Amino acid sequence: MTETTKQAVSEDAESGRTDPLVQVSLQQLRRRTSMKWRAHPEDVLPLWVAEMDVPLAPCVADALHRAIGLGDTGYPHGTAYAEALAAFAADRWQWGGFRVENTTIVPDVMLGIVEVLRLITDPGDAVVVCSPVYPPFYAFVGHDAREVIEAPLGPDLRIDLEALEDAFVRARRHGRCPAFLLCNPHNPSGVVHTRQELEAIAALARRHGVRVVSDEIHAPLVLPGATFTPFLSVPGSENGFALMSASKAWNLAGLKAALAIAGEEAAADLRRMPEEVGHGPSHLGILAHTAALREGGDWLDELLGGLDANRTLLGRLIEEHLPGIRYLPPQGTYLAWLDCTRLGLHDEHRANGPGVVADLAGPARMFLDEARVALSSGHVFGTGGAGCARLNFATSPAILRQALDRMGRVVRDLG
Repeated sequence: MTETTKQAVSEDAESGRTDPLVQVSLQQLRRRTSMKWRAHPEDVLPLWVAEMDVPLAPCVADALHRAIGLGDTGYPHGTAYAEALAAFAADRWQWGGFRVENTTIVPDVMLGIVEVLRLITDPGDAVVVCSPVYPPFYAFVGHDAREVIEAPLGPDLRIDLEALEDAFVRARRHGRCPAFLLCNPHNPSGVVHTRQELEAIAALARRHGVRVVSDEIHAPLVLPGATFTPFLSVPGSENGFALMSASKAWNLAGLKAALAIAGEEAAADLRRMPEEVGHGPSHLGILAHTAALREGGDWLDELLGGLDANRTLLGRLIEEHLPGIRYLPPQGTYLAWLDCTRLGLHDEHRANGPGVVADLAGPARMFLDEARVALSSGHVFGTGGAGCARLNFATSPAILRQALDRMGRVVRDLG
């Protein structure tokens, strides 16, 4: 352990933090076999893919242990997951309009999005996205023979309603059944859309005959200072859809399960979803997600406190080590969008090899090669992403400090 790391661990202990982000050591994390910890060599600090460095919430672990003990590893049944989400939504977001009968289970959020888009669009139709945005929005939509049309975010990384309306007009000309794939909260910016913004989006979509599909996987991860509003809770959203899951907030990506939720006017569309789609989610995944939503509120609150502290710490570390990088503290998620364009790297140093590392360019490529810190490369997030990188701060303060120290030394060497 380096002196820097020893000091960081000491500082964390002195802080008195008890949240899940300070409960797993780097040595323990390196024993994990998931993508985050195995895609890069052991000398790399991985702050890229959306996995958190936390232990499993006890209520989730208990639910899984009970199922294994009973041999309860068969096919999913019932609506317990949807009922748990309805109760969670009413408690956390004061959303009383959630109707269990207007839901269906899907394998995960992105596969659910594809299935919903198949219900309301045709091959060749346009799907609008607000770039820079989660890269699978491009990949999944494009692979399913739909055309992506971008509505770039504004300089403040919030949705630009004029750009969105222009994209809606172009999408309407492009095909018969356009859709808008909304990211709420937004990944990678961490922006949490306000109720007023969502109402304006719903009104624009109605005016132009565009159906809205809202990816709300990060909904429970809204940090102090912001309030999450479910898209389907605003006027004009009745013909829209939302996709939700406990996977991001409780670190359950390996336990597949999500819910597709239809607005009142879209319920008939959802009933057309092929029955076999519901065979994709894991029974253990559904048990885990249901337990998280029903019993994991206190654990989530501890996590949110830790993420809020890390968000503040990250701002200080960027100011200290990376003063030339622009960073707008996220309102939600555990993802930070770093504008590194002043470094002048953009898409230089693109890798040519196979796998995850082949998607790196510009600053992410440099930080991996020279600082041994893995970030997500901004260029894969679409227009507005070149010269940027996404950093996952759902880790211990000690790891965060060590990573930013490494990155700062590399930037200082640039001169």
